[in-house]
Amino acid sequence: MEQKYEFANNVVERNPFLDDVFSVEQPIGITFNCTKNNNLGRPTFTTGLNMFQIFQHTDVSNDRMAPEEQSQRPLDLAHARGLALYILKGLVESAIIYKRRKGEPVNEKFGEIMAELGTQPYYTIPPMVANVRSLRVEDIRPLHDANHRVVGYQITLRNGDVLWIIDGQHRRKAIELVYDFLSDVTSFHKYPKPSLYPTKSKEKISADEIAVWNACKEVSKWCEIQVECHIALDIEQERQVFHDLNNRGKKVDKSLSLKFDNSNPINSYSSTELEPHIFDPRGFSVIEKDEVDWEEVKPSISRKQLVGVNAVLFRNKNNINGALPTEVTEYKKQIANQFWHQILDIPAILEEKHKLKTTAAQPVVLKALAKLYFDFFFGKNDELRTEENQQKLIDGINDFDFSHTNPAWRYYILKPEERALHGLEALSVYLPKDDEGKIRDLGAFDEKSQTFRFPRTHNDVYPLIGDILRWHCKLPSRNK
Repeated sequence: MEQKYEFANNVVERNPFLDDVFSVEQPIGITFNCTKNNNLGRPTFTTGLNMFQIFQHTDVSNDRMAPEEQSQRPLDLAHARGLALYILKGLVESAIIYKRRKGEPVNEKFGEIMAELGTQPYYTIPPMVANVRSLRVEDIRPLHDANHRVVGYQITLRNGDVLWIIDGQHRRKAIELVYDFLSDVTSFHKYPKPSLYPTKSKEKISADEIAVWNACKEVSKWCEIQVECHIALDIEQERQVFHDLNNRGKKVDKSLSLKFDNSNPINSYSSTELEPHIFDPRGFSVIEKDEVDWEEVKPSISRKQLVGVNAVLFRNKNNINGALPTEVTEYKKQIANQFWHQILDIPAILEEKHKLKTTAAQPVVLKALAKLYFDFFFGKNDELRTEENQQKLIDGINDFDFSHTNPAWRYYILKPEERALHGLEALSVYLPKDDEGKIRDLGAFDEKSQTFRFPRTHNDVYPLIGDILRWHCKLPSRNK
C-alpha cells in the first residue's frame, strides 16, 4: 500500500524518488578557492570572503558559549558600532567609484551622505583569522592550471560547519550591524532606531537616498576580506592564537597613530588648520609622543594631549572616537581658533621649559578651559550661552593667575583661616564641599621647586579647575 503523509486537510502523495534524494546528506554549505600556506610549519589556507559570506559562514566562541568552549573576549558592542560606521563610509565611497566606472549617474545624495559621514584617503578592513574545526580530506580539492600545476585549492564547508573567528569578532559584528541597517532602510524606507547613519529624521526617505543604500548593498557582495584559516585547532590552541595575535605585537604610541589618522574631523582640524596657522607661526610644537617631559625646553604639547583637549572643546567628551563632520562646524572651528590663540597668549606659555613656569602648560588645565569654552559657546543651556558670559570668560582667562603659586590650587589643603587670608572664602560656593566623605585632591605643591602638579586623573580634576575659573570670571556656579 502506497504510504501517504497528511498535512492538515491536505493529502500529499509520496514520491519515492524525491524522498530518496532529500534523505541523502547534503554536503555543500559553501565552496571557495584558497591558497595553502605554512605558518611556522602549521598548514593554513588564505581566502577572500565577501561581507555576506563572512556574516553567514562564521561564528565566535565568546561569552555566549559555555566557559569551556570560549576562546574569545566578550563582545564590545560600542566598538563594533564604531567599526560598522567605518565600513558604511567605505561602502558609500566604493558605491560611488563603482557607479562611475559603469558610467552610471551619481545623484547628489551620495555626496551629501559622504559629507555627513566624513571622508579619508583610503579604506581597508584588516585580515581576519579563523579556525576550521572539522575539515575532511575529501573536502579539499587541488586546482590545476593548463600545465597541470597546482595553483590553489578548493575547499568545501559542509552544512553546519563554520569558520570560528579567532581574531576579528568585532569586525564580524560590525558587518552584521551594517547588513541589518542596509536591510532595514531599503525595506522600510525609514532609518531604524538606533541608526548607523547619524540622522534624526523620522520621515520616509527619498528615492535618491534609497538609491545610495541599495548601491551599498550591491557593492558589499563583492567587497572581499582576507581570511587566514587554521585547520582543526582545539579550544586551547584557539585561545593561544588569540593571545599571541593580541599581545605579541608592539603597541603604537597613541600620538603617532593620531598623526597618521586623517579620517577624524577633529584630527583633520588640528593638522590642517590649528598646527600650520596658529601653532607653527608662534613657535608652539606638537610632540609625537604620549607625554611631554617637564624639562622639555621648547613650548609644546603631545598629540595625544592635544586631541584630548580638542575632544572636550568640540564634543564635551574625553575622546574623539566616532567624531563626525557635523561636530566640527565652521562656527566651532572659528571659536576653537579663538580658544587656542587665547591659550598661547597666557604668560610664559611660549617660554622655554614652560611647564615649570605656568600651570596652563599642563593638559588638565587646558581641558578645564576647553570645558568652559564648550559650556559657554556650544552648550545646550541657553542661560549660560550668552554674549555677556562669553565675554566674562574671555576677560577672566586673560587676567587669571596661572602661576604655580596661586593659592587657589591649594584650596583643599588650606585651613579655613588660610583660605580667608588669601581671599578664597567665596570659592566654597563653586567648589564641592570637602566634608562629604570624598577626599578632594587638586594636586601637590612642591615648596622647593615652587611648582604645583595636578594629578593624572584628569576627569576628576579638570571640572574642579573649571570651578575655580568660574569663580574668578564671576560666571554661574555648577552647584545649584
